[in-house]
Amino acid sequence: MANFIGIDVGSVTTKVVLIDQKENILFDTYLRTEGGPIQAIQRAFRQLYEQLGEVEVAGVGTTGSGRRLAGIMVGADIVKNEITAHAVAARWVEPKVGTVIDIGGQDSKIIFFQNGVPIGFNMNTVCAAGTGSFLDHQAVRLGIPIEQFGEYALKSTNPIKIAGRCGVFAESDLIHKQQMGYKKEDLIAGLCLALVGNYLANVARGRKIEPVVLFQGGVAANIGMRAAFEQRLGMEIVVPGPFKVMGALGAALLAKRNYERRRQPSKFRGAASIASFTCIPRTFTCDDCPNNCEVNEVYIAGELVSRWGSRCGKWNNLNLSSADRSENRWGTGLKISRSS
Repeated sequence: MANFIGIDVGSVTTKVVLIDQKENILFDTYLRTEGGPIQAIQRAFRQLYEQLGEVEVAGVGTTGSGRRLAGIMVGADIVKNEITAHAVAARWVEPKVGTVIDIGGQDSKIIFFQNGVPIGFNMNTVCAAGTGSFLDHQAVRLGIPIEQFGEYALKSTNPIKIAGRCGVFAESDLIHKQQMGYKKEDLIAGLCLALVGNYLANVARGRKIEPVVLFQGGVAANIGMRAAFEQRLGMEIVVPGPFKVMGALGAALLAKRNYERRRQPSKFRGAASIASFTCIPRTFTCDDCPNNCEVNEVYIAGELVSRWGSRCGKWNNLNLSSADRSENRWGTGLKISRSS
């Protein structure tokens, strides 16, 4: 039976999901990217191989901020943005979904649906208040494990008002209130309410939130944030079972649809191979014209497999000799000119 893989590489976490032909989830993992997306992807496929061996894969999809690198690395058949992937997964979980609240490690987004069809979305712009990295930072500063952050919020009987206009103001006000001696649970409950207010103002931007509301992304594990959304919106917030890996699930579903439409063999490199080969990204700047394009390359097992970033397309040919560049400047960020 054919299987399908979805990969979601974000700035903070990397997720991988394997589904079968009937769309049952056979494997999923949620790992910290820790600044190394290549290593995180390899750890994920090492887990997959150790648990299931070399499974038959008919299609692979990637999404997230690192989707292009991930797609090249694993041999993806389809590469999609995270809005599309999350929307597909949300509809798969709940066909009557009206709104998706998605808060990840460093970004927040909201997707609006009408009759099960996505009709619009918004994303956070300059403010990261309420994202996973922001909450992680506050938990460390308060000396509380992030896994217990939401539990503290639910213990509160008197949430403290926290300025939530942006992450800087929220943290500054939280420190000020902490120094005044307020209880941690009241501080955390107040912070959750402030961050929800920030989200509704800066991400939802006043648009009406229609049920069924799905809360997904890593922050959905925070029951304090979920309770704050329910309090502000006056409606039930549903956290789906695979809430942490919805982007990867959506990518897997999109890979399945792509296979069913085209029926072409997958370019997937194999779990064991991905887990063990060397993958090295490199970059150089072409100064043949005023565009000064930053050209990116990816080498797998010493072989150049992809190059992109050249606006005119002159570097799209993977067979260009390395003699066309100044070899002693690899990866320095200096301008590199082709020889005459």
